[in-house]
Amino acid sequence: MTTTAVTWTVGKLAESVGVSADTIRYWEREGLLPPPERSPSGYRRYGESELDRARFVRTCQRAGLRLSDIADLLAVRDTGVCPCEPAEQHLERRIGEVTAEIARLEGLRHQLTLMLRAVEEGDCGQPLPENWCPPGSATLAEPSMCTEVKGGECE
Repeated sequence: MTTTAVTWTVGKLAESVGVSADTIRYWEREGLLPPPERSPSGYRRYGESELDRARFVRTCQRAGLRLSDIADLLAVRDTGVCPCEPAEQHLERRIGEVTAEIARLEGLRHQLTLMLRAVEEGDCGQPLPENWCPPGSATLAEPSMCTEVKGGECE
């Protein structure tokens, strides 16, 4: 009795992983997925190992890793060695990036709150149409692009 391995088309694989078929093809072009077998009519056919690999790529992406980082981890994983040590380095770098982004976003939230308070207080004055920015926004724009209005006076 011959057993046939379960295979998926690019669309079914994509659906199983939660990405588009174009994403699967892109990962293939970038070397994250090996070239798949083809059906007699030329359709891509993916097996269990490709499904596992695609899920690994997607999980790493959700963690915010770059495709180049994921490729590094896959190269280690393909040797049969646990990719934990290189993953630690990539994750530590990513944590630093996320921490910096959080700080930037907290600063942005503070600036937006100041702008909202100034607008709510009616502190807008007479704007110059071509270069007016909401009160409190001068630190968000290039100085030459924004004239902040305070107490009815343009600065």
